[in-house]
Amino acid sequence: MANKEGEISLLTPYKMGKFELSHRVVLAPLTRQRCLGYVPQPPMILYYSQRTSKGGFLIAEAAGVSDISQTSPEMPGIWTKEQVEGWKPIVDAVHAKGGMFFCQLIHVGRVLDTGILFVHCCLQWVVWFPGNAVSQTLKAVRPRLRQYSLDRVGMGPSVWEAITINTFLIYAFELVPNGKSPVSSSNKKLAYQQRSPKKLTTQEITLVVDDFRVAARNAIEAGFDGVEIHGAHGYLIDQFLKDEINDRTDEYGGSLENRCRFALEVVDAVVKEIGGDKVGIRLSPFANYSESGDSNPETLGLYMAESLNEFKILYCHMVEPRMKSV
Repeated sequence: MANKEGEISLLTPYKMGKFELSHRVVLAPLTRQRCLGYVPQPPMILYYSQRTSKGGFLIAEAAGVSDISQTSPEMPGIWTKEQVEGWKPIVDAVHAKGGMFFCQLIHVGRVLDTGILFVHCCLQWVVWFPGNAVSQTLKAVRPRLRQYSLDRVGMGPSVWEAITINTFLIYAFELVPNGKSPVSSSNKKLAYQQRSPKKLTTQEITLVVDDFRVAARNAIEAGFDGVEIHGAHGYLIDQFLKDEINDRTDEYGGSLENRCRFALEVVDAVVKEIGGDKVGIRLSPFANYSESGDSNPETLGLYMAESLNEFKILYCHMVEPRMKSV
């Protein structure tokens, strides 16, 4: 069927910098939780290769840049040698089918919370313990876990009615290693959190910027064609961008320019490490994920878009205004 005048088919080629895409359908970064201890696992080879087409563009699920940057051990990292080695066969599988593959880099900031009880209904890692001591113990503590989740996390009763001990193993764990605290632009906590995140000092901000730089270098070592910096959805970079969270009075807070400083420093460091032609960024100025709203999202988005021109990055992945919350 012929296109209307002025329309561009999703199946037409597109030149994105040095990358020759055969079509305009992109695999968005999607959290899959198929890792062990933050290390990518072999099943991910099949997952990504199945979604690869010749000349297609894929963005990997978010990979943490440090040991306090990711929300669970089932999500990948890109800060250790073991993680880099875990990614290599996955990237190779995508390249073998002619795809182009970017690694999304993330630091979740205050969204990482040691005080939350996580209930994992692991459909791909179902554990059965019918009638044994483990099952009996879980049945005994189930009412307390249920009330804990209702009080602390806001998990509704209907969710718990769908959970049966004989089907799912319910467990809790401390997310932050070595007793470290979640970090953010301020010490404002989320509504469900019992303790406040640690407000990053200016010196610590420099260290986080370097975490992104090293992670970008590691991604290239793993074989990725480039990286996408996750600056959206209420995670650490967004926690600096948005005035609902950022109440700092130093050079990283207050004015629009100051609130954007951290994000642009991350971009600058990554561009200098691997080149702007291999760098994208994801932004969501209109979104209010994890209590991360802004009083003037349009101005914020335009300022970031204009500022990014200086770095000559490959693309800006902008979340539409209609996607405000989940």
